[in-house]
Amino acid sequence: MIRLIGYFFGIGVFFALAAAAVVGIYVGSISKDLPDYQVLARYEPAVTTRVHASDGALMGEFARERRLYLPIQAVPDRVKAAFLSAEDKNFYNHPGIDMMGLARAIVANVQTGSRQGASTITQQVAKNFLLTKDQTYERKVKEALLSFRIEQAYSKDRIFELYLNEIFFGLGAYGIAGAALTYFDKSVNELTIAETAYLAALPKGPSNYHPFKYTERAIERRNWVIDQMVENGYVSAEEGEKAKAEGLGVKPRRNGTYMFAGEYFTEEVRREIIARYGEDALYEGGLSVRSTIDPHLQLIARTAMQNGLQRFDRLRGYRGPRTNIDISGDWGTALAEVKGLADVPEWKLAVVLASSDSGLSVGIQPGREVSGEVSATRDTGSVAADDMSWAMRYKQDGKSLKAKSPAEVLKAGDVVFVEKIEGTETSYSLRQLPEVSGGMVAMDPHTGRVLAIVGGFSFSDSEFNRATQAMRQPGSSFKPFVYAAALDNGYTPASVVLDAPITVKIGNTTWSPKNYDGKPAGPSTLRAGIERSRNLMTVRLANDMGMKLVAEYAERFGVYDKMLPVLANSLGSGETTVMRMVSAYAVMANGGRQIKPSLIDRIQDRYGKTVFKHDERGCEGCVAKVWDDQAEPELVDNAEQVLDPMTAYQITSMMEGVIQRGTAVTLAELGRPIAGKTGTTNDEKDAWFVGYTPNLVVGLYIGYDKPQPLGKGITGGGLAAPIFKEFMAEALKDQPIVDFRIPEGMKLIAINRKTGMRASEGEAGTIMEAFKPGTGPADTYWVIGMGEEGMGEYGEAISPQANKAISEGSGGLY
Repeated sequence: MIRLIGYFFGIGVFFALAAAAVVGIYVGSISKDLPDYQVLARYEPAVTTRVHASDGALMGEFARERRLYLPIQAVPDRVKAAFLSAEDKNFYNHPGIDMMGLARAIVANVQTGSRQGASTITQQVAKNFLLTKDQTYERKVKEALLSFRIEQAYSKDRIFELYLNEIFFGLGAYGIAGAALTYFDKSVNELTIAETAYLAALPKGPSNYHPFKYTERAIERRNWVIDQMVENGYVSAEEGEKAKAEGLGVKPRRNGTYMFAGEYFTEEVRREIIARYGEDALYEGGLSVRSTIDPHLQLIARTAMQNGLQRFDRLRGYRGPRTNIDISGDWGTALAEVKGLADVPEWKLAVVLASSDSGLSVGIQPGREVSGEVSATRDTGSVAADDMSWAMRYKQDGKSLKAKSPAEVLKAGDVVFVEKIEGTETSYSLRQLPEVSGGMVAMDPHTGRVLAIVGGFSFSDSEFNRATQAMRQPGSSFKPFVYAAALDNGYTPASVVLDAPITVKIGNTTWSPKNYDGKPAGPSTLRAGIERSRNLMTVRLANDMGMKLVAEYAERFGVYDKMLPVLANSLGSGETTVMRMVSAYAVMANGGRQIKPSLIDRIQDRYGKTVFKHDERGCEGCVAKVWDDQAEPELVDNAEQVLDPMTAYQITSMMEGVIQRGTAVTLAELGRPIAGKTGTTNDEKDAWFVGYTPNLVVGLYIGYDKPQPLGKGITGGGLAAPIFKEFMAEALKDQPIVDFRIPEGMKLIAINRKTGMRASEGEAGTIMEAFKPGTGPADTYWVIGMGEEGMGEYGEAISPQANKAISEGSGGLY
């Protein structure tokens, strides 16, 4: 008997050893193919890139996986407790696999169908980082082996940190910090017990516990986690019951841009980062970007541009409703599907419920619940006839018609934009998305920091950035570069040029420019040419200097990369952008130094290392380790001097005259030193104004995206300058008045405004003009562009042929 027992025992041992050998061989073969767990030491997950304004306000976030990496030391104990209770309460005690937990889970799953799982946090790290999600025994064995190795190589805190930053929570959120923002718009430190428990419940199956689709199931799972926290001693029973009584309270954070009015700016920053580092760096690199935008100025710029576009557009009449919907049933549901303007929140979409002689009865577009469902609330209001009077002139089938009643303009079912009248509850004004558009840029002339960008009326309507992408003719706003080239090469503000008809031969054709008013002005000083925007004398001046010199200066200022040296370009016929024009004017504003326009101050990588800085000024003394009575460190501006500072002041002084006496005299009401130039292109297709104070440059144009005439008589001074004025009035409010600085060595001499010659004491029509050392008013009257034989009505004894040439001429670009 004993022999028989021994026999069977031997057989058992043999088979046990054989089985152990098979298992060992199997495990050994699997071990050879295990992924390298050491990659965890180099773990760099895809992290959200965040863009901030100059004041630190969040502008936008860009990510494929919405994740913010959080070191374990920054994770609150309450958050750790929730995840340990939900996923692996013995995490800090087991070697990678929780044998007791595994046994309990097997028994519970067989006997009661409990939701308890068997995978530890370490196993989930192994699965999520190193293995596929295949449900096979081989994968489970690899998971277990890797878990043991990971536990030997890394601390428990490091493993927990990897887990909390990698897991997927649903709604596009990865990692606990990203989930807290996505679901509750909070940092992890602000989460309540209930919120923490809900987030801890999600990794098991985010779609199964969706806060809006499966609310009851989500609350049930969250409450189970809270019970586990109570059972494990992390929260008291009283705290647990209070937390379980709360709703989910999910408030999803919106994606994309967060700063109101800064959508065009944020998009421009996004495109610049991609151009610098590529899409992966933007959407996965976790960059921290500090932009140059001034939120206050950005809002002012947006308001001024929108007001200007609306003023112009309303004068052209009403073009009809946005669309038409059926209102026989629930008009709110149908109206909710119509796309509005998310970045113009003061405008609401409304449907006309009835129209009459007295006005309109409208239904306001309902909002949406947090779940995305259309709100059941149906608000209504009215638009009085007086509040849509501008729309009584409307367009139909290409014809302009005059209506006698609002009922002729709109009918029931028409969808329109309305804006609530301030101080009322249900009274609205009719609004219309302008057909005309434009772009605007505000910049610091000393650093090139872009402070505001307006790329159009609404980013929601059109993402095309007209401030940086639209190529337009600057018209007469280009002239200061012609005059700056002249002043830098021997001319003075008092130099006199003949403003008379000129015909230029171009190949087999001829070009005869003309002044805006169609009349020649005769001999005029350079100052008068800028102030009154004289085309004829500008062309003659450019011809006298040579267009190659003008092209060189235009390229030096950055208006163009390569400018064709033809005379028509002296009047701004070459296309450029608002951004380039503002950057070029900044050179004149800052004393002649080249600047690089920048939308970004600084970029840091995910570790906080600065990888880009716009400010390139040097400062050797700034790195001194100790104070030893050395001189105070100074920032060294190494920007290239591309224009004589004295020339910069001369052209600035001349452009001050544009505001004081010239084509933008409306800006004189601001009561500040401002220099600038209007621009109107051929056939009044675009209206420009670019101007500056000593510390702020602003430029804009107004025009249709598909170029067409704005209307007879429309000019930069009449359309663009008032927008500039509205912006500056608000931007400079409460700011001290600063004069333009006169460079040392310049002389101010009184001259006759018409002749450019030195004025005698008490002479009428004089002006103080700035001259460089060694220069001054001419001693004799000399007119550039006129022969030596006399001046006729402009001077002495001119020939009849010359007199005719001065008084007659044909048109062209102006």
